[in-house]
Amino acid sequence: MEQVDILLLNALVVTMDSDFSIIHDGGVAVRGRDIVAVGKSDELKARFEAAEVIDGRGRIVMPGLINAHTHVPMTLLRGLNDDLRLDVWLGYLMPVEREFVTPEFVRLGTQIGCAEMIRSGITTFADMYYYEDDIAEATAEIGMRALLGESILMFPTPDAASYEDALEQCRVFIRKWKGHELILPAVAPHAWYTATPELLQDCAALARELDVPIHTHISETLLEVENCLDQHELTPVYWNSENGILDTKLLAAHCVHIDHREMQLLKRAGAGVAHNPTSNLKLASGIAPVSEMLEAGVNVGIGTDGPASNNDLDMFEEMRLAALLAKVVRSDPTDLPARDALALATCRGAEAVHMGEITGSLEVGKRADIIIVEDERVHNWPQFNNNDHSVYSRLVYATKSSDVSDVMCNGRWLMRDEQLLTVDEEKAMAAAAEVAVQIDAFVQKRDSSPYRKLVTLETVERQEEYETQIKISLDSIEDTLAFLDGGQLEITKYNTYKQYDHYFLFDSEDQDALRLRYREDHYLDKKGHVYQSRDRLTLIGSAHLKEFPNSILLSRSRFLAPATRSLRFYREYFDPPQEVAVTKLRRRWRIDYKGADVAINIDQVLEPEIEGFFLELKARTWSSKDAERKAALIAELLEVLGVREEKALQREYVDMVLAQQEAV
Repeated sequence: MEQVDILLLNALVVTMDSDFSIIHDGGVAVRGRDIVAVGKSDELKARFEAAEVIDGRGRIVMPGLINAHTHVPMTLLRGLNDDLRLDVWLGYLMPVEREFVTPEFVRLGTQIGCAEMIRSGITTFADMYYYEDDIAEATAEIGMRALLGESILMFPTPDAASYEDALEQCRVFIRKWKGHELILPAVAPHAWYTATPELLQDCAALARELDVPIHTHISETLLEVENCLDQHELTPVYWNSENGILDTKLLAAHCVHIDHREMQLLKRAGAGVAHNPTSNLKLASGIAPVSEMLEAGVNVGIGTDGPASNNDLDMFEEMRLAALLAKVVRSDPTDLPARDALALATCRGAEAVHMGEITGSLEVGKRADIIIVEDERVHNWPQFNNNDHSVYSRLVYATKSSDVSDVMCNGRWLMRDEQLLTVDEEKAMAAAAEVAVQIDAFVQKRDSSPYRKLVTLETVERQEEYETQIKISLDSIEDTLAFLDGGQLEITKYNTYKQYDHYFLFDSEDQDALRLRYREDHYLDKKGHVYQSRDRLTLIGSAHLKEFPNSILLSRSRFLAPATRSLRFYREYFDPPQEVAVTKLRRRWRIDYKGADVAINIDQVLEPEIEGFFLELKARTWSSKDAERKAALIAELLEVLGVREEKALQREYVDMVLAQQEAV
């Protein structure tokens, strides 16, 4: 007789193979990490001897579930601030992440998340977050299988100062983990709206070079689609395709708002789609057209999304909800029957995360990713067995995650008789409680800040992360004006306007929340008449990061929000300790100088009056390296303009006014 390590016998075996075979009084033989036989119990007992034999009477043996999209360390942010719009929720959450997300944080969050997922019968998950190398270490120690994507955004993240740093970090991460028996490393550009075209193209190139998947968010909300159309005249699917993302092994999270043509494009690309029903409902993102995607031949899996936006990692709940929502969308109770819903969480989910060859079904040669589900509890009683579809009905519509008793991944037991074997659950929960106390204190402090108030009130957007600039005092501007009008520079745009700035000043240690500027721009025609106006809010930090040669300064980004209410409202809403008003006349030239977009401003401060004129040269970028390049170009431009930097100023106009007030 052949020797194996484990024999599971006398169970109802739901294989989820290509024929959807169901074996009554069946079993599975496991040797090492692999399934070596699936069949009737009598046949397996006659063929194999095992070191461990498990009686599966009254139980279902089935493939481990696959969570096709999550952000697993966000277990530590679960329930932090619910019932907000997605953009507002992200704007609220990101400062917390910047403050708290460390390697230790993601390891602890991964331990909590993996414990919850194992109890939910999940053996494989697809993650996207920061410090993914530490997530991989924790996941491998626990023994789960995972596609892990290192997040790359165009602005700094908790683990990378710039997207170039994130790309390089991702390269190192992939090279370390590629070929690991449990970890499939991936590139994870967060979404098109947190990326530049160059970032998307670089991510796609890296994924192709190292032959790994890409994991990204696509078409989660209708607003996202509308913004992409406004900015690029393409939907997110087509914009990602334009920038090479669909030329990779793509795992696209959400795809709530896509049409048939986009489905065909995803199918031709061999992309996987992660449907996240609970998260999409909770954030009011919509309901993904799952039935249409399946009819189009797209590989669709089910994900929980992150536990901060769901708020759990329960795949049985997701399966049930996916089946119910599909029926409502087309008013057809036959849409997405139970068997197909279970497939999304097993065999189809495995294809979606590009692991279909090794997991997702109980078949000879695949990894032993197996769960045992108690099938004779009161909520699953009585049972009808007039056809094989009844077991799928029980699993999807009645079974609960708490019915999972045993979990095996890669031939290793992770849970036996509902006892976790590879995670110290109590220790992790105690540590998580300590983190929650720290986050509570931080959030309470933030709740009193203008940033928090602004995020709650308006849709906040981030400007380019780095700004290189120089401000120079001029006694006369005739020579500068003559040069700018002389045709020697490539001017792409020119405007004259009056700017009415009201600065709300706050006492805060938070450098992103010291000043809030309410600005009214009145655009002037050649006769000085107003022909257009706009209002906006800008949250400004005070500190400069660095000084380049020629007194050129590097500073951090600002946050923009539309000013949809009156100045009086904002004054009362924010209740600033101090307010300063500055009115100036600004002439602005936008030029293309050696491929860089540079703004040249000539300003005259009218109220309160400051003598003389001021020349400003500014350029913005998401890249720290590009910031240095643009600083050098600004230095060149000073020479071209014939301006010397001896009179360079390191103060903003509001600071000049404050100094003037103090002098009085």
